Amino acid sequence: MKAVYTEDHRSHDPQFFLVRGRVTRTTEQPERADRLLAGLRAGGHTLVAPETFGHDARARVHAPDYLAFMAEAWDAWAALGDAAPEMVANIHPMRDGATYPEHIVGRLGWHTLDTACPIGPGTYAAICAGTDVAASAAQRVLDGEDAIYALCRPPGHHAYRDRASGFCFFNNSAVAAAHLRTRHARVAILDVDVHHGNGTQGIFYADPSVLTVSLHADPARFYPFVWGYAHERGEGAGTGANRNLPLAIGTGDDGFLDALEEAARTLRAFAPGALVVALGLDASVHDPLAGLAVTTEGFGRIGAALARLGLPTVIVQEGGYLSEHLGPNLAGVLKGFEAAR
Repeated sequence: MKAVYTEDHRSHDPQFFLVRGRVTRTTEQPERADRLLAGLRAGGHTLVAPETFGHDARARVHAPDYLAFMAEAWDAWAALGDAAPEMVANIHPMRDGATYPEHIVGRLGWHTLDTACPIGPGTYAAICAGTDVAASAAQRVLDGEDAIYALCRPPGHHAYRDRASGFCFFNNSAVAAAHLRTRHARVAILDVDVHHGNGTQGIFYADPSVLTVSLHADPARFYPFVWGYAHERGEGAGTGANRNLPLAIGTGDDGFLDALEEAARTLRAFAPGALVVALGLDASVHDPLAGLAVTTEGFGRIGAALARLGLPTVIVQEGGYLSEHLGPNLAGVLKGFEAAR
């Protein structure tokens, strides 16, 4: 299996992270990619550079005002003259009856749900590169490749149509799915990150052509806390095209695989033409943010289960943070997938 990758992600190097009131260094660091690359090399996977798909690929899933904000944000922030070296909002306004703000501080709050998305001088270039990686992987599947891995950083599945959250700015998995939709009438996104893919759910919540299924730690005790419950099934024409399978904190290999089989039944009933896997490796028992307890062997079993779905597949990297097991866990997923294919 080939892997689409660019070094351009390195221009996003956030520092700020607020954890239970304490400011610390974020776990979403460029070193994540280095460890993932080590896993790819250990598995003998060939790296390929992305094509440039640009604004159009992002505009399929993100709102015009949000795309404009992200393009302009850093320059407007820097022009203030007395601002911090990263953009972190001090307001997160309720939108009911609100007026869209003109000032950059107001726009920053409008377009961010939490404080986990600090914007620096290189953030925009990095997140644009990420959507090119995702769209390039989707295009390769449209061109006939059976399966491909997209090493996107920063991740994307917490990003909504017009709001950043949870380390995520542009929704790479949604971009890949929308690109696949240019040829397939139905596409599915299966999210196996430890956190619920709330942004992906939000983007497609009323869309009957994209099935979104997420396996994740129970949000009653885990981020994002207010989305990811089993009763969330979609709305309007999209009712029934969203499925959440929350798992008890500490669930291990067997429990995760049981839920994945339940997800597989939902996918088969939907009968998509292609699949996007939002691959979070933070379900690992060794992950610093882990709420689940999947082993490296378990990740191999997950890869095999994904392969047995038998669909053209784009695997998009989501979470998975710094531990010595990050690279081996990725290698395990891809090896399991290839062995079962």
